[in-house]
Amino acid sequence: MAGTGNRLSPRQKMINLMYIVLTAMLALNVSSDVLDGFTQVNDGLNRSNENVEDRNAAIYSYLEAAAIQNPEKGGIWLDRATEVRRHTAEMVAYIDSLKTQIVHTADGPDGDPANVLNRDDLEAAAVVMLSPGDPQGTRLRERLNSYRDFIGSFINDPRKLNNINKALNTDETLQAGTIVPKSWEEIRFEQQPVVAAITLLAKLQNDILFAEGEALTSLLSQVDAGDVRVNALNAYVIPDSRLVMRGGKYTADIILAAVDTTALPTVYVSGKQLPNDRGRYELNTGSTGTFSYDGYIEVAHGDGTIDKLPFSSSYTVIEPMATVSATMMNVLYAGIDNPISISVPGVPMSAISANMTNGTLSRNGDTWIARPSGVGKEAVLTVTATIDGRQTNVANTSFRIRKLPDPTAFIAYTEASGNTAHYKGGRGFPKASLLAAAGLDAAIDDGLLDTKFTVTGFETVFFDSMGNAIPEQSAGARFSERQKQQFQRLSRGKRFYISRIKAVGPDGITRDLAPMEVIVN
Repeated sequence: MAGTGNRLSPRQKMINLMYIVLTAMLALNVSSDVLDGFTQVNDGLNRSNENVEDRNAAIYSYLEAAAIQNPEKGGIWLDRATEVRRHTAEMVAYIDSLKTQIVHTADGPDGDPANVLNRDDLEAAAVVMLSPGDPQGTRLRERLNSYRDFIGSFINDPRKLNNINKALNTDETLQAGTIVPKSWEEIRFEQQPVVAAITLLAKLQNDILFAEGEALTSLLSQVDAGDVRVNALNAYVIPDSRLVMRGGKYTADIILAAVDTTALPTVYVSGKQLPNDRGRYELNTGSTGTFSYDGYIEVAHGDGTIDKLPFSSSYTVIEPMATVSATMMNVLYAGIDNPISISVPGVPMSAISANMTNGTLSRNGDTWIARPSGVGKEAVLTVTATIDGRQTNVANTSFRIRKLPDPTAFIAYTEASGNTAHYKGGRGFPKASLLAAAGLDAAIDDGLLDTKFTVTGFETVFFDSMGNAIPEQSAGARFSERQKQQFQRLSRGKRFYISRIKAVGPDGITRDLAPMEVIVN
């Protein structure tokens, strides 16, 4: 025909091309019976998946119930089961998204995996799963490998673990008639009709849900594994303290203790085993303070394992004490620092605070200093303490504010031993000590207040041979020259008087002090 030189018209070329395409389509066409079969299998798998999901949900509900009934015992297994459920749900949802992508590729953006129109489309699955630019099949294989390793960590039975590994195997396979192994995704999605690809994905979801069920069953069996066998139950009340302040909070743990009287646990405190089998720890206290201790309990389980359960606690030792106070002596003195001791039994000093009315209250270490202001008024000292994390008012004490009592005037001198002494009159006083004295002082030196006053002036009264009184004024708190001259004239047995003594204390009040009789030795 080529020798004739006749050329085909464009119309004839088009007809020939259409014939070739039609022939290829007929060769590649999948039987509708086969497609119907895939559809029925896919529907059955979807129903099976729903049943498996219901079974897994029931197992998970048993774990939830165990955790609610005993959070300490069942909580850890529920947490692990929750992780299993989350990973499984993510895998199932991811595979659902792949189904949707394949159907949308075949049927358009409105395609529905539950009602595939182009079931015999041989390109859609490969486009989604094997596309070089975005190989979803490779991602699925990688995620499936990760999920298989994750889920296998919860399965203890080797046979069940082997079944899971086989069902979720993603190794390359050398098919009959080929010399190069194909990847897991190529075998499943290359030249596969859409309905077949969706059915394979549904089967994969079924395997994943089955693996989830095996893992949940294994976790459920672990809830009671290794339990300690008991044959006696006792109720105990363990208070944080048997001593509670008014306004404080009493806290106690009410527990159920279960023991096996035939195999009591062994208790160690500070590395030493207790000498009794009741777990009673006793020791004698020799000093005050807060002390801590720790140890562990060896517990044998039914499966032969032994756990060491650590514990720690502390105790506080305080001095035996009683508070005795005279109600009539709640007195503070104005103008001076009044030391006050404040303590709350069982509460550290750092957790105690206080304030007062009609004055100021300051803290110096563990001692408090009250400095009242208004004489004749009342001051209320309020003590609060932090108990159980909250501020609690523990005391309100009222004090009467008085001015300082009048001091006693005296002449300071040095004894032969070198010690400073106070001459307050009424007895013999060496003339040499009198002449060496600088002047007159005043103070409350009763061993309680020990407060110094400032003498602002005084008068000495001497008597001449005729019995006439000779008064002399001081130079403030010091003896004047005229007074010292009078001292020089005094002979043994003579006496004089110091009167009109005025002194000012730290409260700023000027006082008239009692006169002093001085007898010269």
